[in-house]
Order: sequence, then C-alpha cells, then structure tokens
Amino acid sequence: MALKDSVHNRPSSAALALWLQKVPYAMFLGIKAELCETDILFTLPEDKRFIGNPSLPALHGGVIGAFMEQAAALHLIANMDNPTLPKIINFSLDYLRPARLRDTYAKCLLSRQGRFISHISITAWQENIDQPNAIARAHFLTPEHK
Repeated sequence: MALKDSVHNRPSSAALALWLQKVPYAMFLGIKAELCETDILFTLPEDKRFIGNPSLPALHGGVIGAFMEQAAALHLIANMDNPTLPKIINFSLDYLRPARLRDTYAKCLLSRQGRFISHISITAWQENIDQPNAIARAHFLTPEHK
C-alpha cells in the first residue's frame, strides 16, 4: 500500500507516523501525532536541546513556530483527497506566553480548503488548551491533481 493510500480518508496513527518520518525536520524535532476522536493531536516532546531562554527555562520561539507549521502541514495532508506535500505561502504566529520545558501540544483547524489555497488555524499549549502558548494562521498552496 502506498503512503498516500494509508492517509486517504480516515488516517490512522501509524499512517501519521509514516508521514512524519518522511519530513527530516519533523524527525529532528521528535514530533508525534495521534488521533483523538475526530482531531489529530500533535506533540512536541520536552527536549533540553530546544531551550531558548535558559533562565526560565523556556523553549525557543523558532522551535514552537516550526512545530506549529509542521503540524499544520500534516493536518492538511491528512485532509486532502489526493495527499501531497503542501507548500507554505505564509505563516503568522502570535506568542501568548512562554513555553516552558515540558511537552507541548498542538491542534489544527482547517478553515478553508480550496482548489489551490488552504487556510489552517493552529493552537499550541502545554497544560491547558484554554491557556495557549501560541496561536498561528497558515496558508498553503495545494496543487490540484487531475
């Protein structure tokens, strides 16, 4: 079975793991993805390599942004009729509070999936989803397949 066939329609946690293994930066960050009811929950495991502010300690903002962008791309792939790697057009990120040295989670909401452009909102948190560490919006180019 081809990788794209394993993601088509209802992805499994195993299929999501296969997609993550195809993205070297996602592997470097150690991103994990699992299905939770109808959503995909992304996890950035606690790792001292990603400390940006050692006095708190807090994760580097670039790591948080990269984690959220990778989560958005995989979420989009999982929702495509013909899965392909989407190309990022823009990414807007708002940091709301420091991300301490602990596991960080993200959920995505696909707001619009057009023929060529898709919009996704991403929320990242650590202990409580109602107290996000960061929120972001991303637009992706998703080439139409015939």
